[in-house]
Amino acid sequence: MAKKPEIKQILTDATGKLPPRDTELEEIVLGTCMLEKDAYMNVCDILVPDSFYDPVNKKIFEAITTLGLNQRPIDMMTVTEQLRRDGTLEEVGGAVHIAELTARVYSSANLEFHASIVAQKYLARRLITFAVDVETKAYDESNDIEDLLQDTESQLFDISQNQLKREVTQIDPVINMALEQIQNAANNESGLSGLQTGYRDLDKMTSGWQNSDLIIIAARPAMGKTAFVLSMAKNMAVDYNVPIAIFTLEMSNVQLIKRLISNVASLEGEKIKSGRLSAEEEDRLNSRIRTVYGAPLYLDETPGLSISELRTKARRLVREKGVKMIMIDYLQLMNATGQKHGSREQEVSTISRSLKALAKELDIPIIALSQLNRSTENREDKRPVLSDLRESGAIEQDADIVCFIHRPEYYTRATQDGEGNNIKGLAYLIVAKHRSGGVGDVKLHFVSKFAKFENWEEGYEVLQETLSENRLKIESRMNRSDDIPGDFGNSFGSPNSPLPDNMMAQGNDEVPF
Repeated sequence: MAKKPEIKQILTDATGKLPPRDTELEEIVLGTCMLEKDAYMNVCDILVPDSFYDPVNKKIFEAITTLGLNQRPIDMMTVTEQLRRDGTLEEVGGAVHIAELTARVYSSANLEFHASIVAQKYLARRLITFAVDVETKAYDESNDIEDLLQDTESQLFDISQNQLKREVTQIDPVINMALEQIQNAANNESGLSGLQTGYRDLDKMTSGWQNSDLIIIAARPAMGKTAFVLSMAKNMAVDYNVPIAIFTLEMSNVQLIKRLISNVASLEGEKIKSGRLSAEEEDRLNSRIRTVYGAPLYLDETPGLSISELRTKARRLVREKGVKMIMIDYLQLMNATGQKHGSREQEVSTISRSLKALAKELDIPIIALSQLNRSTENREDKRPVLSDLRESGAIEQDADIVCFIHRPEYYTRATQDGEGNNIKGLAYLIVAKHRSGGVGDVKLHFVSKFAKFENWEEGYEVLQETLSENRLKIESRMNRSDDIPGDFGNSFGSPNSPLPDNMMAQGNDEVPF
């Protein structure tokens, strides 16, 4: 007859203290699981095999878990048979010990309470192991203290997350929460339930960016992905005072801010780089940059940012700075450090899934930029579709909203479409997936030399004023009004009106203002 092996008591430190444990309760939980029909279902979300300190008890619960996952009956005989198949029956003391476990159970009334005590002992052991590991690494002077702090916070967060158990909620309080949000939206002047972006048609379609949503904004290179999120961040942080965090993996903080300055001050990027500004431009820069100072906009330029690093920093930003939205430029430059993946596609899938989980945990929207593959270049119709998302179909699955940026003039190299409509500066934000709403196109106006996206109507109001000013300059220079078409000032009053060829001298991607 096999005999149950003795537990090896392992000292946790030099003080001679033993790890927190209660092996008697462990055995009562195991015995109850083999006696009561639904006992395992009541503890499976509380305990895992590692929760058991005694290695014998751990092996027995592993067998019970295997039976439970395969939806097979759990009793003394089936557990004994499963242990025999696993080759561990003799290690745990044989069938006699299994029978002894069931004989020790007097009542199953307090099963969940007993299981929670076992789980708490396990958590205490994990914290002790964690603390000892941190102490050991802290004594090692070869370890970088900043990296150690980052890793420590990430590990502690993992431990705390594993202990969170979401309880089933009856519908009434959820209804009350939904009604409260509806009332708040009704009381809001903008009529939006989410964060206002500054783009009216987009806000109307989405009712603002919603908490816990993962929003993917994708496009081919040179479509203006960074310019769009930067313009949106400016609208939200500067105009609406919403705290925003931008993780820029492709550009440095200074490069990003130079583009923001170009956006805010309406100065060409080349002039910002060279510093060759006229007196009027310097005045405009000095006056408009004041609006950016003090804005709740936080930047991080960590290259190759990992999911664990992002999670740590995001939690701190939300807790300490009150950040309401996070932007990531861009998803494919992130990595999932610490996890093994068979391919880059699997790693990107892990990243997108983790971003959605983070948005839900922090209860804020997360916007991640994404590249598209080259499929659009091989089609006659260059409009992107969901299957064009690069490296992973999981991005499409995990995202609550998927938007594409499409600029027709980039491909046509013309200022008019086939029907004669003006497409100068026209950009479509294509909402291709919207988990809780409709899809469609949002028309925006793109000013490439200022790295700026505007509402479509606003862009053409400025354009009309500029055309009028150009007309006066031409008349003054040539002093011949008959050389200017009589309806020049009025023929371009709508966004669909074509522009004259002499207004396009600055190049296909620039608007003359």
